[in-house]
Amino acid sequence: MAFLQKIRPSLPRRISDTCAAALVSFVMLTPSGSAASPITQMVTDAQLRGSATFRFLGVPIYDAKLFTPKGAALRWDEDFGLQLTYRKTLKQKALVNSTLQEIARQGNPAPTQSQLKQCFQAVAKGDSYIAISEGPNKVGFWRNGQRTCTLTYPDAKRAFMSIFLGSDTRSASFTQQLKGQ
Repeated sequence: MAFLQKIRPSLPRRISDTCAAALVSFVMLTPSGSAASPITQMVTDAQLRGSATFRFLGVPIYDAKLFTPKGAALRWDEDFGLQLTYRKTLKQKALVNSTLQEIARQGNPAPTQSQLKQCFQAVAKGDSYIAISEGPNKVGFWRNGQRTCTLTYPDAKRAFMSIFLGSDTRSASFTQQLKGQ
């Protein structure tokens, strides 16, 4: 290295700068579900269990990923995380109303419309929402990595998550893929 410093004194600094830039790029480009994700911070040993794309009349609406402890089969008595990455722009009103309709259709207890308005904002293509259960009566929400709210009411976890993971979802094949079955 001393020889290189004599003929190219700036080389060690360039190598160091290059390594630092590569490390920063690696950290910034780490895929979703990594150490920086709320899922890995809140779900013990979170690993991807399954993924699926939800379509309406053949048009892809969002990509979903289910994260469970150690990637094991979904158990309602354990906390888990669900990530939705939108492929279309949707207004807040559409997200809130469709959520309330699906919870009601399944016969589950629902939050109020004003509670959901605090949780959900309009989404554009590429935006992500993460929902993480925090016991049976709480679900925390993050939009593009920023916490938006926590729904707290009796059986909130099953009421909300059943939209995607329950026995009476709008698409059985979507749910089976998401559950990794």
